[in-house]
Amino acid sequence: MKNEIKHTTHSTYRCQYHIVFAPKYRRKAIYGQLKADIGQILRKLCEQKGVEIIEATAMTDHIHMLVSIPPYLSIAQFMGYLKGKSTLMIFDRHANMKYKYGSRHFWCRGYYVDTVGRNEKVIREYIKNQTEEDCMADQLTFKEYIDPFTGSKNK
Repeated sequence: MKNEIKHTTHSTYRCQYHIVFAPKYRRKAIYGQLKADIGQILRKLCEQKGVEIIEATAMTDHIHMLVSIPPYLSIAQFMGYLKGKSTLMIFDRHANMKYKYGSRHFWCRGYYVDTVGRNEKVIREYIKNQTEEDCMADQLTFKEYIDPFTGSKNK
């Protein structure tokens, strides 16, 4: 089971984090073939560090991940490794991206992280439904605005 307590040689732990990070300048870079490659790269890098991906979603301009990280890895170490190595691997697989992203930076410098605690189910559902929520929010922006004073539509 994914919510179970894990063990290393000398420790017992359940360290789960909700992580959100984005490409530089929030460019809409994560789509199509690149989306599949980024997913594959992130899974491989997590596997190499012993990090379990519980849930993950790649949006067009950011990534959501719910992960279980061993206690001997700090979140800062892990994010530095994940973003640094994935950038090199992305540029290696997609050489044309080197020229779009100057000085070989693919990801933004920062990231969002939150400890999961007992809210894992809520966060897992949020990540699963993120795509639908974004689409619904986009639909809301298509509404026609009516001037409350004249009753006419603004153009």
